[in-house]
Amino acid sequence: MSVKADSVRQQVRKSYAEVAEASNTGGCCGEASSCCGVSDDTAINRLISTRLGYSDDDLSKVPEGADMGLGCGNPRAIASLKPGEVVVDLGAGGGFDAFLAAQEVGEGGRVIGIDMTPAMLSKARQNAEKGEFSNVEFRLGEIEHLPVADNTADIIISNCVINLSPHKELVFADAFRVLKPGSRLAISDVVATAEMPEEMKNDQVLHAGCMAGASMIDALETMMTDAGFEKIRLVPKDESREFIRDWAPGRGVEAYVVSAYIEAEKPGGGCSSSSCC
Repeated sequence: MSVKADSVRQQVRKSYAEVAEASNTGGCCGEASSCCGVSDDTAINRLISTRLGYSDDDLSKVPEGADMGLGCGNPRAIASLKPGEVVVDLGAGGGFDAFLAAQEVGEGGRVIGIDMTPAMLSKARQNAEKGEFSNVEFRLGEIEHLPVADNTADIIISNCVINLSPHKELVFADAFRVLKPGSRLAISDVVATAEMPEEMKNDQVLHAGCMAGASMIDALETMMTDAGFEKIRLVPKDESREFIRDWAPGRGVEAYVVSAYIEAEKPGGGCSSSSCC
């Protein structure tokens, strides 16, 4: 890993440790722009999450403190989860999406949440204990090198995390390894629609806030194709510019990035994990 890539990773880890601590104390972190969702006001967090596509019913099903308003969409909207499936959540944070997925896959299914920030991992595990989720586990690890065995997952979900990686091609390659043949990706993330000025690209605060690290759509498609995925579908959501503007007021980042749904399949298997041959 290059010195620059390691510096990016350390900055992201530091920023999200601050987010986790701020969430625990009801304050707001210093550097992470995405800290806009961290509040001791439940109504504010609910408003942020409903803007991202979650329902009031979703928000009532997770332990208090799991929803920190850190996403850029709702990956479950495209996941079509089924009972008995194994889900891997890249960058699970406090466990919000993992807990919602766990209720859809049921006791016969399993959710494995991955996060590289120990403070987030501790928070997620505490939330799992509070919510009595027996079919969810959280593992410390990097999304480029997942601590998950080959051909484990029926589906990989992620919410506004892959943009943070300095090596996205490794993320998709390892996701491909972890998925069973015939299984799928269902991701919500930030993508670039225009080349961002170098000043913005090199801004660590904008990077930790899920903006400066976004890749162009065609670059992401190439990475996913090179990893082996097929049936790739990226759907930008122009309306997301409205809430992205709030992440860095006055900076104009919404002219360069949007939230998007990203789907793809790992070929093989004869039939998908969600159906019976």
